[in-house]
Parts: sequence; C-alpha cells; structure tokens
Amino acid sequence: MKTIKVAQACLAAATVCLIAGPVQAQTPVQQAASPYPGIDLTVMHVQVILDHLGFGPGVIDGRGGASLKSALIGFQTANKLPKTGEIDKATLAALNPYREVRPVALVKLTAADVAGPFVGVMPKDPADQAKLPAMAYRTPTEKLAERFHTTAGVLVALNGPQAKVAAGQVVKVPGIAVASTAYPETLKPEWRETLSSLSVDARQPAADHIIVDKSDGVLRVYDKQEKLVAQFPATMGSEHDPLPIGNWKIQGAAYNPPFHYNPDLFWDADSSDKKQLLQPGPNGPVGVVWLDLNKPHYGIHGTPSPETIGRAESHGCIRLTNWDAARLSLMVKPGTPAKFQP
Repeated sequence: MKTIKVAQACLAAATVCLIAGPVQAQTPVQQAASPYPGIDLTVMHVQVILDHLGFGPGVIDGRGGASLKSALIGFQTANKLPKTGEIDKATLAALNPYREVRPVALVKLTAADVAGPFVGVMPKDPADQAKLPAMAYRTPTEKLAERFHTTAGVLVALNGPQAKVAAGQVVKVPGIAVASTAYPETLKPEWRETLSSLSVDARQPAADHIIVDKSDGVLRVYDKQEKLVAQFPATMGSEHDPLPIGNWKIQGAAYNPPFHYNPDLFWDADSSDKKQLLQPGPNGPVGVVWLDLNKPHYGIHGTPSPETIGRAESHGCIRLTNWDAARLSLMVKPGTPAKFQP
C-alpha cells in the first residue's frame, strides 16, 4: 500500500501533531479542535509513535485509556523518564525526534489491499466455524483496520460513514508505516505476507527474555543488558483459568495456525459441543500466530478482537493483538525464557 501524503489537518496543527516547534510550551499538552469526531490527534500521534517504537498502546484510536497509560510508562521506563503514564513535557521531548511518524496518513487502496476471502457475519458456534474455508476477515474494512492497528469504527470516524473501502479509493488511516519488509528467508512466504499485511517491521530487537506481569496487564521484552526494548498490552487468565505463575520457555511458533477446538479444555463450552478443526485465519481463536510454551495447552497468541485486549478474560493463555503477537514472534526464538508473575 503506497502512502500518498500526510493528512492536511496534521500539517496545519503542529502542536496537536508534535511535528514542529519547541516542546517546552506544551505542558500541559495544548489541545486543538480535531476534524475527526471523537479523535484527539495529539493522542493518536503519541499512539502511532509508541507503536512504531515497540511500546504497544493497543488499538490506535486517538483516545486515552489504560493501554496508552501502560505504553507511556513502558516508554518512560526505557528512557529513564519520570513514570507518570501521562503525555507530559518530558515525554513529549523524548518523542519529538520521531515526529516524522505522522498521526494520520492518506493511502490509495490497491486491489490487493481489499482482496478477500471475506466471511461476512462470523458464526459463533465452533461447528459452524469449522465449515468455513478460513477464519478470514469479515470485511475489507476489518482487514484495513488491522493493517493500521485500529478498528473499523476509527476508520469511519476518520473518513466518514459514506467512505468506501475499495480499490482506487483514497482513505485516511493512522500513520503506521513499515521501514523494512526484509523478513527472514527462513520464514514461509505465507507468513511473510501476513507480517506485511499487519504492518510489522522486519527490524525487531532480539529478546533475551520476556516477563508477563499480571499486576499491570503487560508483556515486557528485555534484551541481554536487561534493557526494556518492547512492551505490549495483554489479556491473561481468568478466575476459571488463572495465569500460570512461574518460569517457562517458548518452545516454538506456529504461524497462521489452524485451531483444534476441544470442549474438554473450556469450562464455558456447551455440553453438546464436539471437537472441531477450525481453519487458519486472523479471526481464529488464536489469531495469526501461536507461541508455544513448555506447559501443555498454554501459549502466547493473537486474537480476533483486538479492542478487547486488557478488557476481557482468557482461558489462561496470553492474548495480544494480532500485530503485537506477530511482532513478538520476530523477537523470540525457541528457548526464550518467559516469566509469569503476579
């Protein structure tokens, strides 16, 4: 997908978009009227930059919330700033070198950008899902939203309800950009295509170990020097399936995996359910990737519902957005330690 130009609203509002000028006059952050209903362009710009730097804010929506606060604390920790969780003066100064990463961009859609298959309304029953040829995106809009780490609702807010997601159309999207798609040649072409479709940059830091912290709902990635190099919001465990506290290891990865539904492993399964095989796809129960742990039936994986990360429960596993799970898969390798703590 080719970026055409930066949204004019961004160019006209340097304070909102952090794109020019000194930052010392921006505490508290100055607000300007947004041309997009319900979207604060300052917040969206910070979200896009944090996402670019590997401190995932969850869904990019131009709104504050717990995921953005956690991402800010992660960025502040990595940069030895006061851990306020706020878009404050010191944080703006640290983000300012990355201001070329724009909050909103215009893109012209190609036929490949909106190509299916699409499933329309996704059935809820596993037996009906097993009949689908793929657990694919529901619509071209959902596919586009995942590519730019957002939701269909945000795309509607940016473009208006009458905008079309079709080849040849120019649409506004969060300014997610990929510098490199030179993914390892050892990865299968289908997985490299998935990485590209999720706007995952090929250049990622190598993880020495990861820590999953239940207390603040994040997964942290550290290098050999114990430096925090990435952080992602996560959903982990529930009352019925608590997070397995302890020291584990990542054993390997399954890319674009099918899902073997076994009702015996789900406390909330219907008594009439039978085992089913669901075909691969981004809307499968584990999303686009499964990172297997050395604890049976447990792993780190994607999700078909990125907006629920940190706001819902899991069946004991660690759920990330599809794009964060895909990004993490480039950081870890078999044997990477994974510590789960309260």
